[in-house]
Amino acid sequence: MENINSDEFHIILLRHGESVGNAEGYHQGQSDFPLTDTGYAQAKALAAHWIAGGVVFDKVIASPQSRAKQTAEIIAGALGYEIEYDRVWMERDNGVLAGLRHDDAREKYPQKEFTPLFEPIGLTGESQWELFLRAGHAIQSIFNQSPGRYLIVSHGGLLNMVLKAALGITPQANFQGPRFRFQNTAFASITYFPEIHTWHVNSLNARPHWDQS
Repeated sequence: MENINSDEFHIILLRHGESVGNAEGYHQGQSDFPLTDTGYAQAKALAAHWIAGGVVFDKVIASPQSRAKQTAEIIAGALGYEIEYDRVWMERDNGVLAGLRHDDAREKYPQKEFTPLFEPIGLTGESQWELFLRAGHAIQSIFNQSPGRYLIVSHGGLLNMVLKAALGITPQANFQGPRFRFQNTAFASITYFPEIHTWHVNSLNARPHWDQS
């Protein structure tokens, strides 16, 4: 177990386990899909891995959406923590695409050749810029609390933007620029040192508990 100083923020950004929406090819966004049996197994395996490694947290914070909530409940239950739910950690609002299969969405709402940075996704959803700003609010919500070890259970789209906001990477139009991969129950480990305003990225897309691709 890694030791940290009392003024550091050590943050694990964890994507939820496999959901029905993942497995069956749906746009999820803020529509609600539960975990699959595989998703449950992934979360249980991660909990067991962290228990074996003596991993501890000061707080567990999760999106209230089913796939993240169930993942957090499995892990926090096994490790003996309560969960704080915060809507700021919900997935991107993808407007009319939410709950549609990918094939149906492409047919009904063909993707444009170019998507401006400020254009709502799915006609009524969050633009790239709006998601980036919400990611900044999500990070601020951690820094409004005491330094310590935080487990955040959230969603791939938002967690991508959280890393960009933390590292000062401005999103680009047409979904260009770097992307951070988050497989199901994969996590990024980052540490923030407030007194020198420095981030350390310790791991990306880590899945030590689940070796399948």
